[in-house]
Amino acid sequence: AYFSLEGFPAEQNASNRAIHVHEFGDLSQGCDSTGPHYNPMEVPHPQHPGDFGNFVVRNGQLWRHRVGLTASLAGPHAILGRSVVVHAGEDDLGKGGNQASLQNGNAGRRLACCVVGTSSSAAWESQTKERKKRRRESECKTT
Repeated sequence: AYFSLEGFPAEQNASNRAIHVHEFGDLSQGCDSTGPHYNPMEVPHPQHPGDFGNFVVRNGQLWRHRVGLTASLAGPHAILGRSVVVHAGEDDLGKGGNQASLQNGNAGRRLACCVVGTSSSAAWESQTKERKKRRRESECKTT
């Protein structure tokens, strides 16, 4: 999966943010109506398809290609039509010693969310090219 998010506050650089799939694609009340973590097999946190783990925010951006996720867009446990939520804090990976840790990793309040959908590959190819260009420009400035 490709993750490309911008708009984090600059003072949050090098902070970890948890990203999870939530059960519903309902944004009628913002991120609060997305329901609990998507955990169709009812397995302990963090081994369920709804857990994408922690991501580091740098320069107000989060960009990562993550492999090995158990979530998929098709099949009996598809996440298509569900929501993805960015949390305020880091996921403790179920090691927090309380029930909330086992359910949601004590990741904190919901900052941003969206519904999982599909698009053409052209949008991703364009975004990947732009990201590579910005990365090269950034590397040139630091050397």
